[in-house]
Amino acid sequence: MKIDTLAIVGVGLIGGSIGLAVRQRGLARRILEVGHRQASMDRALARGAVDEIFFDHLEAVPKADVAVFCTPVDLIAEQILSAAPTCKPGILLTDAGSTKAAIVRNIQGRLPPHVHFVGSHPLAGSEKRGPEHADGNLFEGKVTVVTKTAETDSRALDNTVEFWRSLGSRVMVMDPEAHDRSLALTSHMPHLVASALVSILAPELAALTATGFRDTTRIAAGDPALWTGILLQNRESLLAGLDLLGVSLAQFRRALETSDRPTLDQLLAQAKTIRDALDQTNSWSA
Repeated sequence: MKIDTLAIVGVGLIGGSIGLAVRQRGLARRILEVGHRQASMDRALARGAVDEIFFDHLEAVPKADVAVFCTPVDLIAEQILSAAPTCKPGILLTDAGSTKAAIVRNIQGRLPPHVHFVGSHPLAGSEKRGPEHADGNLFEGKVTVVTKTAETDSRALDNTVEFWRSLGSRVMVMDPEAHDRSLALTSHMPHLVASALVSILAPELAALTATGFRDTTRIAAGDPALWTGILLQNRESLLAGLDLLGVSLAQFRRALETSDRPTLDQLLAQAKTIRDALDQTNSWSA
């Protein structure tokens, strides 16, 4: 896929990695960066992830043929709608938000006829942030979900799929609501549970945390403001997930209360079987 001008709104880990991946693969003649912190933007520029920097997406996006919004999920729809009236005819707008239903719902039916939006979510994140951690190979072999509804323009969908595949992603096309229900369990719940587990750790126990605790809670080090928006936008699916988790925890609790070794063995063995299968099937990255 060849792009004349690409705009990346929000050049942190994901946005910076997109810029580097596009640069390494020669997919765009010019890459524009939009951000609000000079130091962070300068780091992306110094790394070669972008060519020009802007502080206002309303200045950069109208110059682009493709624009990717990598900002917090509760900002994406508003930013896209504000930029759309001055965009080039035929521009492709997409995003990298971890929730999809609310974003797609707030945008569809509100764009000019010459502007197309297709929601995306590359499953290649990290608890780290900032362009200094960007990696041009971040999306290689990772799943990117591209959303489709009855209103999605077929050519825009094809171009979005091609864009992510050109960065090395394995693309899955999903309904936005199905995406949110799935990611509630595979990505958002793990972050919530990791945060809850960390919150009950007394400070004096920190020296006793070894690999197991640190691996289990690594993602709790993610940006709190970013994750607050994700959890609230996917609130209903997360509440359903918490109900399922409650049932599972209750099974473990009953087995412990009654010293039921066979049931504990069964529950742990079942979990091990499912977890081992994830490695064997090259599953999604959270």
